[in-house]
Amino acid sequence: MLFAAKFAEKSGEGKMQILMEQNTNQQQYIKQLRLWNDKYAAETGARRRAFVLTFGCQQNEADSEKLKGTALAMGYELTEQPAQADLIVVNTCAIREHAELKALSIIGQYKHIKQKHPDLVIAVCGCMPAQESRKNELKNKYPYVDLVFGTTSAHRFPELLHEKLERGKRLFCPEATEGIVVEGIPVKRESSYRAWVSVMYGCNNFCSYCIVPYVRGRERSRRAEDVIAEVRELVESGYRDITLLGQNVNSYGKDLGNGYDFADLLRDVSTIEGDYLLHFMSSHPKDATEKLIDVMATCPHIAPHFHLPMQSGSDRVLKAMNRRYDTEKYYSIVEYMRSKIPGIAITSDIIVGFPGETEEDFEGTLEMLRRVRFDMLYSFIFSPRKGTPADTMPDPVPDAVKSERFSRLLALQNEISLEKNLPLEGKTLRVLCDGVSKTNAELCQGRTDQGKIVFFPCDPARMGDYVCVHIDRADSYALYGTIAEA
Repeated sequence: MLFAAKFAEKSGEGKMQILMEQNTNQQQYIKQLRLWNDKYAAETGARRRAFVLTFGCQQNEADSEKLKGTALAMGYELTEQPAQADLIVVNTCAIREHAELKALSIIGQYKHIKQKHPDLVIAVCGCMPAQESRKNELKNKYPYVDLVFGTTSAHRFPELLHEKLERGKRLFCPEATEGIVVEGIPVKRESSYRAWVSVMYGCNNFCSYCIVPYVRGRERSRRAEDVIAEVRELVESGYRDITLLGQNVNSYGKDLGNGYDFADLLRDVSTIEGDYLLHFMSSHPKDATEKLIDVMATCPHIAPHFHLPMQSGSDRVLKAMNRRYDTEKYYSIVEYMRSKIPGIAITSDIIVGFPGETEEDFEGTLEMLRRVRFDMLYSFIFSPRKGTPADTMPDPVPDAVKSERFSRLLALQNEISLEKNLPLEGKTLRVLCDGVSKTNAELCQGRTDQGKIVFFPCDPARMGDYVCVHIDRADSYALYGTIAEA
């Protein structure tokens, strides 16, 4: 809390100086832990190992790449087997209760590893322990968990681990009252050709169903020069597919106060020379500007794909969700996109069964699907989150009705997706190969520039390469084809 108070008192250059000091301090802890681990390796001929388990979204994946990079910098080896680890880090998600319960169940299984290996350090971080109730639950019901910290304290991982090892006491780090952005954290990329790059953290929107602003703090943007430098380094290292991340990337720069927004950042990043494609997520419709769409239309390095969560096709429900746009505003954005970028793929999120959703409200959602004609949809039945306004809203609709509506939504979207994909049969598309399919070992899989999934016979050694695939068959959510190269 002392650090947070000190940081809040400063502004401008003062805050920058504190951030530099914080980075220097963490580097010192990394060095000390590296010496400790190097000594162990010299004495035993083996390195201590770290296991990192990730739940949740792309932002969590990006955070875990930093956790892994930091573990390597501290002298640990990475392992895929928790039973072999000397350090276990569970990076959790809180977007739905199911994700939390799954994480807690797996954390519970680590009790047996700890009993066999008392020196094992178990850390739980991410969105879930940023909630005071979950932090207390970990403290009281999981006594074998040694270290707990949330998203705004993640940069202090080396310091917290050092303190735990030095003092031997369990640590439950309080969340910073003012979020910060610390640069220079080591990163271990999971892929050699796809990369996540966070451009901002936190959220200011407070949609009534969403826990994110409570567990990730307020919006804070990275400096444009830091983002551009990171992307340039990735491109120069051969990365082909780069996704810029934020809880609401369209809000980028508002906290910096210099008039430089996400459209400016996207334009400047796309001027980097190389063979790569830029994606971004997530976007909020209230902040999706014509300027941003114009930049997409003129920059060939930006993927012709826009993920624009609609959530509901009912203006009444959108107001209850605190989304701050209506269906006509949403549709006008889609129309402008398609006028400027013909053939753009548009995907979205829909919540079915928001508290009080009537049949009329739901029919409005179906009608918007028919009007917009999304390429693909990520749909969910409403899941109440404790601590959000929607959790206390009256919800008289039975679960059976919600499930029936969900099935109708999927059936309609499957029909639309198939109609959108059928014209691609017979065409040859550029596909970035992801290697062997997870569902069919005889096929490779990849994605087109529009983000459509393609399955095709291919040498897995082509993973990370662009290949030309002739589309032989289209389904609702995937395309099937054969390599068309000579």
